[in-house]
Amino acid sequence: MKIKLIAIGKTDQEALNALIDVYQKRLKHYITFDIEIIADVKNAKSLSQQQLKEKEGQLILSKIQSGDVVVLLDEHGKQYRSVEFSNYLQKKMNAATKQLVFVIGGAFGFSDEVYQAASEKISLSKMTFSHQMIRLFIVEQLYRSFTILKNEPYHHE
Repeated sequence: MKIKLIAIGKTDQEALNALIDVYQKRLKHYITFDIEIIADVKNAKSLSQQQLKEKEGQLILSKIQSGDVVVLLDEHGKQYRSVEFSNYLQKKMNAATKQLVFVIGGAFGFSDEVYQAASEKISLSKMTFSHQMIRLFIVEQLYRSFTILKNEPYHHE
């Protein structure tokens, strides 16, 4: 299985980029993992929220391949504890999932078309975080999950 993270807009915080890189490198010991950053929509300020979601949605959908299992990181999604999330990933691997794609949308969420393309939604917290921080959180949780699956001493219950 391969895992891909799709996100809208660059992370402008160098400290966050450095931490994301740390976990991305660690994660590559377990699985093929890529992050695909979609550039911010040009002239976004002149668009309505709905128009912006639709434009971002088109860009997101252009990065998804037939057969991908698409999981939206969405505030209304299912929440997992870390061990449960590692079991979720194991089930995806057991089901011979070719590519699992996590998607972080823009500031106003996802278009209806993106919701329709998704298999499921996951929430990392009931709290709201910046889209840049969510990148770090999901990459760290993916790494944590693989250490749990390999019984390595990173996660403590």
